Formats: sequence, structure tokens, C-alpha cells
Amino acid sequence: MSLAPALAARMGRLGYGSASIGNLYREVPDEAAEAALEAAWAGGIRYFDTAPHYGLGLSERRLGAFLQRMPRAEYVVSTKVGRLLDPNPDFAGGDDRANEFAVPDRTVRRFDPSEAGVRRSIEDSLERLGLDRIDIAYLHDPDVYDLDRGLAEGLPALQRLREEGLVEAIGIGTNDAAAATRAVREGELDVVMIAGRYTLLEQPALAELLPACAERGVAVVAAAAYNSGLLATDEPSDAAHYDYAPPPAAILERAQRLAAACRAAGVRLPVAALHFPLQHPAVQAVVVGSASADEVRENLARFATPVPAGLWTELREAGLIP
Repeated sequence: MSLAPALAARMGRLGYGSASIGNLYREVPDEAAEAALEAAWAGGIRYFDTAPHYGLGLSERRLGAFLQRMPRAEYVVSTKVGRLLDPNPDFAGGDDRANEFAVPDRTVRRFDPSEAGVRRSIEDSLERLGLDRIDIAYLHDPDVYDLDRGLAEGLPALQRLREEGLVEAIGIGTNDAAAATRAVREGELDVVMIAGRYTLLEQPALAELLPACAERGVAVVAAAAYNSGLLATDEPSDAAHYDYAPPPAAILERAQRLAAACRAAGVRLPVAALHFPLQHPAVQAVVVGSASADEVRENLARFATPVPAGLWTELREAGLIP
């Protein structure tokens, strides 16, 4: 399978990831989330990705409230299945900061890749989003729970939803390149969202995942192009996040070497990071997110900044990219 040309055209090459407006790391006022989405739309972004996991549904609710005012034929929205949100029987005024989201833990996540679970997940997401359909549904992080069960149950369930026309395209969304490769080989996917594993900093997806996708015509969406923030500034520091945690020393040192090499070539590190994944022909789009309108506009400016082809040659010769 593959993305329909019309769907791919609507997605474009730069998408907005909505984890940040689910209060990732910190509380975000409604007005700030709204302003970030407005900035993305004004800048021409028409692909918006979300998930129940992001802020225990907060991201979906905020994104849906915004998109309901926009022409439905003009944008693509993706969400994810595999994690259901159930009422928390032990709620006592706590929060979800253990999962990095600054929201009350009135609900808890429950892994359920069964067909009933996948259908309920889509129905719940449609209700939170306030939309009549979802364009792309990803099986979300089955490797975190039970990869074998996730692929054996979740992928066929998604295929049936696609056959019934309840979603247009299906895929897997994960941080694990090996898990994504298995899904491509075992399912009939249209698209893979791989987070943090095909970036300027590291490319484990290059060995097997991207060739498998290219062979089968499966589109790739490269998410977390800044590796959770480490590549988002001109000078990487240990104050930044890498995979939602402080960066190990070796990773930080590599990011700083990349920054120095980019600087020597007259290119800012975040600009190179945003453009790098799109150099591979299997990659349809790159997705980044922010809860700040100014940062969204900065990402749009970075994306519009040309990168000299010679940069990639220089980075290869320095042993910094394959």
C-alpha cells in the first residue's frame, strides 16, 4: 500500500506535531496553544499529528477545537491507536508528570491493540477532536507494551478500518526502527512515523526501515527532527532534552560537533536538522512541534531557508552523517 497522491499532496513536506500542546513538560495556556496552531496554519502547514497519549487527550481536544474552524478538505490529521484512556479509579488530584505531561491524571492509559480497542480508540479520538473523520491512524508504540500482540492484532484491525473507509491511511508510529521495520514487513501499511531515529544526529532507520519502506512504497514521516530539543538551538547544551531526558555525554558531544561543522559551512544547526530527513527519497514529510507561536514561526523560517548541497558532502566527509 502507499499514500494516495492527493493525501500526500495535502500533507506537504512540513507537519505540526501536537505533543507540546498536550502540556508536554509544562503547562501551556489555552491561548498559547491556539496561537501556535494559528501560526502553523498561517505559515502554510496543513498536516497535524496528535495522539490520545499526549496530555491524556488534551492535545486532541485543543487541536480539534482549532481544526473545526478550518476547511476540512484542506488539511490532514493523524492520530494514534493502541492506548485507550480509562477513568482513573485512584485519582486524588495527582498529575501525569511521570509521563512528562503536566495534566491531571483523571484517566490512565491502557494498552489495547485488539479490534474492539482500536475501534473504540478511533471513536474516542473523533469525539475529542470533534471531527467526522481521521485521515491517518497510526498504531502507537506497540514496542513499549507487547510488540508481537500489537502487530498481530493492531495492524489487521487498522487494515479493516481502512477497508471500511473509516480512515484513509494506516501506519505505525514509534521511536523504535526495528519495530517499525517489522510492521512494514508484516502489515499492509501506507505510512510509517518514525520519531528520532532518522535525524541529523542519528540514523538507525537507514539500515533496514527506509529500504523496506522504499521497496514497498510506504511513505515515511520523520518526527522529532530535533531529537526532542537537542538540535533545536545553535549551540546544544546539557539543558536540552534528548529522547525526553537529559542527553548522555557522547550524544551531546556529537551534537556539538555537528553544530560546529554546520556553523563552519554557514548553516545553523536547527536548519540543517529540519532539512536532513527530507534528503532521503522515502521521506514524505518532517514533523516538529512547539506550543509557542514564535517558535512555530521560527521553524517555518528555518524550513524556508535553503541548505547548500555541499553541506551534506562536508558532513559525510567529516564522518558525521552516513
